[in-house]
Amino acid sequence: MSEEPSQHDVRRRLIEVAADVLSEEGPGALSARRLARDAETSTMAVYTHFGGMPGLVRAVVAEGFTRLYDRVAETEPTDDPLADLVVAGTVYRAFARAEPHLYLVMFGSASLGEYRLTEAELEVGLAAFGQLVAVVERVMDGGAIRRTDPAAVAGQFWAALHGYVMIELSGLSHVVEDPEGQILQPLLANLLTALAP
Repeated sequence: MSEEPSQHDVRRRLIEVAADVLSEEGPGALSARRLARDAETSTMAVYTHFGGMPGLVRAVVAEGFTRLYDRVAETEPTDDPLADLVVAGTVYRAFARAEPHLYLVMFGSASLGEYRLTEAELEVGLAAFGQLVAVVERVMDGGAIRRTDPAAVAGQFWAALHGYVMIELSGLSHVVEDPEGQILQPLLANLLTALAP
């Protein structure tokens, strides 16, 4: 005889299924009926656990940032903080490329119907941003870039990387033969050069 799944398990499964559907097929594929079927539960569970689709989207955004945070956290710091910063950027880009629909929902670039992410809901991404700030602080401590506000520098690095990733996900990065080598790498290198001591 199999045990009934706990309410926590049902909630967790709905979030994971929704995140996977978004990642693989985009917002248009997500519905309470589809989620219930794929999570092997009832449509009522979406409303019981989340109050409806907007609440579920908030949970999925949190799940997306958790996945991003975990992937960056899997990289071991080295004695070369500048190399670690490059690795963090590489992991960030790889996450976006692996889960593009989820990434777009996380940053409010894709939505579900009339629902839009609010400022409060986006705050869940601050922990992931904090990882980048910590690496930038290490780079400053090592003297590779001048001492200034680490959050501001992390924001500049992230804005450059995120902008490139958004262009890449749109399919428009092929304005040159080698977008990564001719756009992304020089963009980040120019930023770091401008921040040199």
